[in-house]
Amino acid sequence: MRARAMLVTGFQAYGGRGINPAQEIAQALDGERIDGTTVAGRVLPASFHKLRGAVEELVGELRPRVLVCLGLWPGEPMLRIERVAFNHAAFEIADNEGVLEKDAPLDPGGPVARRATLPVTSIVEALLRHGIPARHSTTAGSFLCNALMYHALGAVDTLAPGAKAGFVHVPYVPAQVALLQQDLTAKAELELHQRADLASMALDLQIDAVRTTLRVSQAA
Repeated sequence: MRARAMLVTGFQAYGGRGINPAQEIAQALDGERIDGTTVAGRVLPASFHKLRGAVEELVGELRPRVLVCLGLWPGEPMLRIERVAFNHAAFEIADNEGVLEKDAPLDPGGPVARRATLPVTSIVEALLRHGIPARHSTTAGSFLCNALMYHALGAVDTLAPGAKAGFVHVPYVPAQVALLQQDLTAKAELELHQRADLASMALDLQIDAVRTTLRVSQAA
């Protein structure tokens, strides 16, 4: 029987941003072996209507032992290890297909919320021991990240029972903040200190953080 991989997903770039660190991390880890287990890194569409089918297909194909979904939280200075996904969509911006859900259930017949099965506390403790800023977070928001977490947990429950699964929000990478600063300077409409989304973390450190997350989750 084929060994069950660990699956890492990241969204493609969205919202007019040229890159998405979540995508970069997933691609960087694809094919890597961690404690004897191969990592499959996959990129998901930033599409409300395609997301559920895409993650269900991946989970059905790979039946992973660990699933870590990644998404960008603009302005967050550290990794956020999410605990709960809610059956609700309320977008502040449109997805890549122009969909702007304002108040809709993700699954009319599904539970109100789903809880991560990743060892959240152990992950945060391990990241902090490694000198990587991280914290617990109760909610994954109400955009595509929450939708992915909700659908991923549902898919794992049906197609890969017993797998550890959940969601990690990652910060900007420094190059993105540099572009924000350039754009802000060029427009000359707002002082830099008035921006709340200038935090970033080096991509290599984010990749190492996800390695640690996978290692702790597999051992749990």
